[in-house]
Amino acid sequence: MGEEYELDSARFERRGYAEAVYCEGKTPAQVAAIAAAVREAHERGENTGATLFTRADDARASAVLGELPDAVHEQVARLVAWPPRPPEPAGGLVVVVCAGTSDLPVAREAEVTARYLGRRTEFVADVGVAGLHRILARVDLLRSARAIVVVAGMDGALPGVVAGLVSAPVVAVPTSVGYGAAFEGVAPLLTMLTACAPGVGVVNIDNGYGGGHLAAQIAAP
Repeated sequence: MGEEYELDSARFERRGYAEAVYCEGKTPAQVAAIAAAVREAHERGENTGATLFTRADDARASAVLGELPDAVHEQVARLVAWPPRPPEPAGGLVVVVCAGTSDLPVAREAEVTARYLGRRTEFVADVGVAGLHRILARVDLLRSARAIVVVAGMDGALPGVVAGLVSAPVVAVPTSVGYGAAFEGVAPLLTMLTACAPGVGVVNIDNGYGGGHLAAQIAAP
């Protein structure tokens, strides 16, 4: 790998969470070299934790699987996880809520991330504000969570609605889903930043990994 990449294999020992590898923008060969470095660190006995390869399209996922053939490829989430078995869940429940089917890739990225960081997760899909009865039917589950990730595009109103129903912190993830005036996620981002319900924190547009990671930290034992 030379100067192209220096694996932070000590991150798990330092922070309690392993390094994640953002695959978009890297060549399949670079991703394969990083996967090989992860395997070699594990073989040396280093405790690297669960390594997540995020934004992995089919070509980059195949590159990871070439070096780590038992890794799990979560296609909807565009994520590859290794070792394949998540750690035993500890801490509180993380509920991931998805406004619409178009938001699924980002929402699944958040859910898989929280699960591989050692949290029990529940996933609720297609409960956007266009049909409020859908989210109201899930209030009991939402109120059982230690942290909730709410993923939404379009007007981005769902996190504020959820935060008004629960006592747990809400991690809002805006997506780039929406028509022209949504400005590829800027409109839902601004809605979430200006939510009137307290207890809403906002991560970057389409950042399911960041949302899932923050929720996992909030729900830690």
